[in-house]
Amino acid sequence: MTAGRTVNSASLEWCTPPKYSTAIEKFFDGPVSLDPCSNQYSVISAKKRYQLPKHDGLLETWNFDSIFVNPPYGSDRERGTTIRDWLARCAEANLSNGTEVLALVPVAANTKHWKKFVWSVATGIAFLYDTRLKFLENGKDDGKGAPMACAMIYWGEDFDRFFDVFLPFGAVVDIRSLKGLEVGCGSTVQSTIHR
Repeated sequence: MTAGRTVNSASLEWCTPPKYSTAIEKFFDGPVSLDPCSNQYSVISAKKRYQLPKHDGLLETWNFDSIFVNPPYGSDRERGTTIRDWLARCAEANLSNGTEVLALVPVAANTKHWKKFVWSVATGIAFLYDTRLKFLENGKDDGKGAPMACAMIYWGEDFDRFFDVFLPFGAVVDIRSLKGLEVGCGSTVQSTIHR
């Protein structure tokens, strides 16, 4: 979980903090339909899980009603994937299937993948108040905090519900006015997504 930074931990089993897993379950009014990047210690209530590293969720179907993604933050050199690939799948699931997707990711607002798959496609972002969000490491709550700010991103149609559930955890921003626009590419703004 490094957003392209050097990995400071030998653990690949980092999990969503319990307070966020509770909020996710509240948001979806029960278990999420799919957790495509789960692991053996996950505390996310999900009907279907693809467990990393044995089961690559990027290669499987995402045709579900609701999805929660807490992707690996660094590069997977073996598969040649990065967080960009996970954000692309989040956007694609929403655009292709109408799937509601939540993703817990590092704030990287100036990157190409945020410009393409977040700013111009997502509905809302909760910039989390946690200074150093503490992920569970190997199922235990004794890990170090993340070295970067994190956000919960929402692709879906119910911004008001997203706002209500995640406002206690962060500054929630409505970005629906940016949908379909080419964001962060200089002085011109062009539509990049055709519906």
